[in-house]
Amino acid sequence: MFRTARTLLPLALLPLLLTGCGSEKVVAVPREPLAPTPDRAQLHARVEALGLAPGLVYVTESPGFELARQSVGVYGDDGFSAAYWSRRNSAQLLLLVDRGAMTTENCPEQPLGQGTGTAVDCVRDGDAWYRTSAGQHEYALQRGDHVVRISAVTAAVDRDVLRAAARAAHRPDDAELACLLPPPHHAAPHTGTTPPPRDGTPVERGDLPPVGDGAPDNEVGASG
Repeated sequence: MFRTARTLLPLALLPLLLTGCGSEKVVAVPREPLAPTPDRAQLHARVEALGLAPGLVYVTESPGFELARQSVGVYGDDGFSAAYWSRRNSAQLLLLVDRGAMTTENCPEQPLGQGTGTAVDCVRDGDAWYRTSAGQHEYALQRGDHVVRISAVTAAVDRDVLRAAARAAHRPDDAELACLLPPPHHAAPHTGTTPPPRDGTPVERGDLPPVGDGAPDNEVGASG
């Protein structure tokens, strides 16, 4: 049974997040590593730290589309979600992977993409389902004990492009996975305070003097 997204980024927000945020906000998954690739065990540990099941992480390729790294998140309990964005026309592809099965009986009952709230029409296309609802369409492919789905707005992405992106979906190799994940020591946005590390160890304050009562040294001299 498919579940609602836990950390799914609304697709309508992607252009707003990407505008003026710098090239790091949109990351295409390269075929060659940009740096020495961590071993598979390290990568899986990073995947699991995000709440994802390693076997449910997928990537895809579609000409003109790039992965929006900040869209990577958990779908359902431990499934996977990610969005791909086109700089050319702001079209978006939503990739969702979750445990379960899609059958003739339950296909019309499963939400399409982020859910349209209306009936879903299902048509077989080879070993995939082609699904449409309220101006959106989707390809869904059964892969073992889980379903890989790619959806888009019908007017923005034509069916052939959607089908090709679904067929291209695959489990990432080590280099792709390393590029997909946030950096292992991803810094939190600056908020004016220093967040404590996750293991609870106190943070060493850089503005504390090595001796004295521990108060920040705000001495500015007689002219201040």
